Amino acid sequence: MKRFIAGVAAGGALFCLLPSAVAAGHDHGAAAGADTPLAEGTVKRIDKAAGLVTLAHGPIANLQMPGMTMPFRVADPAWLGRLKAGDRLRFRAEEKDGGLVIVRIEVAK
Repeated sequence: MKRFIAGVAAGGALFCLLPSAVAAGHDHGAAAGADTPLAEGTVKRIDKAAGLVTLAHGPIANLQMPGMTMPFRVADPAWLGRLKAGDRLRFRAEEKDGGLVIVRIEVAK
């Protein structure tokens, strides 16, 4: 079981190595899959130094990915400064240049 969890964590980290141009609350991926519903998740951890946010998320329809907890790359350090552990989100993640990147995010009120 430990090897499985380590493998999932390592695999998730490998998918998140590339940055994206993201601004919180702005949809830069509107043309690509705008009709796909946003995924839902909860912020578990923020790593400003690495530019990552770890989310416990439900299924991500456009990626055909089941729910899990994993880190996602973000390129805008200011965006990470506006999030905190426990925030509930709706988001869109896309595969870009071999990595998973959040391209749209909405913090639940």
